[in-house]
Amino acid sequence: MRVHFKTSYNQDIRLFEDKWTLFVYSLLIILSFLMPYILDVFYLGEMTNVLIWAIAGLGLMLLTGHTGQASLGHAAFLALGCYSYAILVQKGVPFLIAFPLSSVITGVVGMIVAIPALRLRGIYLAIATLAMSILVDDVIVLAEPFTGGVSGIFSEPIFLFGMEIDRWGTPIAFYYVALVTIIIVTFGYANIMRSPLGRSFVAVRDSEVSAQAMGVNIARTKMISFGLSCAITGLAGALMGLFAGIFNNETFSVVISIQLLMMIVIGGLGSIHGAFFGAIIIGFLPQFLSISKEYVGDFIGGSAVAIPGLEFGVFGMILIAFIMFEPNGIYGRWVKIRTWFELFPFYRKGMFKRQKSFLKTERLQ
Repeated sequence: MRVHFKTSYNQDIRLFEDKWTLFVYSLLIILSFLMPYILDVFYLGEMTNVLIWAIAGLGLMLLTGHTGQASLGHAAFLALGCYSYAILVQKGVPFLIAFPLSSVITGVVGMIVAIPALRLRGIYLAIATLAMSILVDDVIVLAEPFTGGVSGIFSEPIFLFGMEIDRWGTPIAFYYVALVTIIIVTFGYANIMRSPLGRSFVAVRDSEVSAQAMGVNIARTKMISFGLSCAITGLAGALMGLFAGIFNNETFSVVISIQLLMMIVIGGLGSIHGAFFGAIIIGFLPQFLSISKEYVGDFIGGSAVAIPGLEFGVFGMILIAFIMFEPNGIYGRWVKIRTWFELFPFYRKGMFKRQKSFLKTERLQ
């Protein structure tokens, strides 16, 4: 059993809990860099897709998981990041400037949108952001001179340090671009959550009344959270466009927003790990179902039957199962298993009993 004796307040905000945790994460990063030499090209492409979804999941996790603001409109910010990057590159802006600049543009627009949107809360905020996600389809079509409208835009390859990087031509290099991006985003995210700003996010999520009593500016905190969330999402949108090769108004539909929200719920709300676990599920589920249908077809002696909506049906059943039996998601289940082994035989069944995270005064708001 590992027991941590904390002797200072600084130990509560350390980036890594102990040396063992640092070793495990270092090993994971090394393994990630070795993936191109372990997997074939097909599965390396799937891993790249998982990394991109994880970046988008981190963006929504910051807003929904750590600040408690439900959003069904992040597909709009994926589209904004994607088109911003594509337009900047068409204007001759190099990748190292266009890529972060698309994130900044998306974050600024997100903060502007947050001013009226965050006056709402709960289901009303979700509906408002959902409407925004639906509207972006029409905006892309109407702005055809810039976005290509229904015809769409072909994403140009990345030119970095004299090398041309493309998903199909140089999949290993493209994988490393996505990997380095998510390492930087995750490191920045973790440091934000250690800062007073990150603690303000969690305070607003748990109780706005208590957070305001402690001196937290609720409106400013929500706006900053929305802006940072959209900035991270913009990076994922740019990478999604590069990964897809071509994109139009139908690429970033409202279904993407719903998938993102379901992804972080299944992975585990309120944890960085949850974005990664959810991305693994949503990234590999289509391939798992496709391979499973082939095996079933071989077993019954016929061809695999295409079932419309199978992917979303299975994904929905997984979501329902987690909400009913494990509301804390995959990461929550892992924490319980790890704690059981660490505290055995002193583990108590009621240690993780769900607590109400609101005050009675907030029920009337």
